Amino acid sequence: MISEEHLYAIALRECSLIGDINFSKLIRTFGSAKDVWEKAGKEFSKIGGIGRKIASDIGNPAHLKFAEQELKFCEENNIQIQLRHCNEIPFLLNECDDAPAILYQKGRFDGSLKTISIVGTRNMTPYGKQFISDFFAETKAYKYVSVSGLALGVDKEVHEQSIHHRIPTIAVLAHGFHTLYPSRNKKLAERILQEGGALLTEFNSSQKPDRENFIQRNRIIAGLSPAVIVVETAFGGGSISTAGFANSYNRDVFALPGKITDQYSQGCNQLIVQHKASAISTIKGLIDFLGLRQPEGKIEELFPSCESDIKLSDNQSLIYKCIADHPQISLDDLAEKIELPSYKILPVILDLELLGKVKSFSGRQFTAI
Repeated sequence: MISEEHLYAIALRECSLIGDINFSKLIRTFGSAKDVWEKAGKEFSKIGGIGRKIASDIGNPAHLKFAEQELKFCEENNIQIQLRHCNEIPFLLNECDDAPAILYQKGRFDGSLKTISIVGTRNMTPYGKQFISDFFAETKAYKYVSVSGLALGVDKEVHEQSIHHRIPTIAVLAHGFHTLYPSRNKKLAERILQEGGALLTEFNSSQKPDRENFIQRNRIIAGLSPAVIVVETAFGGGSISTAGFANSYNRDVFALPGKITDQYSQGCNQLIVQHKASAISTIKGLIDFLGLRQPEGKIEELFPSCESDIKLSDNQSLIYKCIADHPQISLDDLAEKIELPSYKILPVILDLELLGKVKSFSGRQFTAI
């Protein structure tokens, strides 16, 4: 239900130099967007870090007029307006320090279901396409919501596979609801809504799909889920930023490894080597890590598990046993216990991750599977 608080929140967020952080600071000081609007211009000295320059634009009647037009636009287009300070945005996203002050939503988002964010390059290869297809085929029996960014390539495949397997999917946009980018995904966006999913954005209807908006959008994709899967990405690809946000939010990150000569596996391999993501070795193992219960009956995998026939080398056995005996042991402690330098241990740990024997955590900590 749209209220007076929504009106003043939109007007306040439209003010110059008031981003999500300053917005939250103002709300904590004055209690509501309406009170900020009416008092902050005169009482800005109460707020640490908010000077006269920032406060001078609060109360500008042009912003209130824009907010009135925005409310009308939302009502006419069945857009919900969610305010963070009223605890209306998804709870996992609300945990993030830089969560959006305002979130616009079309469609349905069942907050009781587990969310899994899946991202990757626009230049998807058959390898990435097959992984996505296999993942959704094996998880179609479970109740969860997929999250991605409605871009071409991996994002598009994630949304389409979700729809195909009747899994609700959320598309996070990098612009307002007055447009749809890329335009060729307009029918896909309509299908997402028809099949019980949703479109989300923090941008109002005046916001175009500017380049910087996509990185900003990625923090919402990361914040909405307890885990992010990076399918394929090159060095410096946008998905690297999504993984970075997920790491900063203390969320799990998984990356699909590939050949070092494959351009769109290089970013994933880099995330794994830098311990910013756990390597995906089998679909079954990934499902277990995500906390999804494996269905009954055997399902063929693109990446089949070979648990019974794994024979470890002497170094692999030594390191694996030490990690198994000391769950979440750090690299430094591991090096001290087995008397090997860390630069010799890390390649062995990567091998163990690829074999599905070890999982890495942030801070260079490891546990046996």
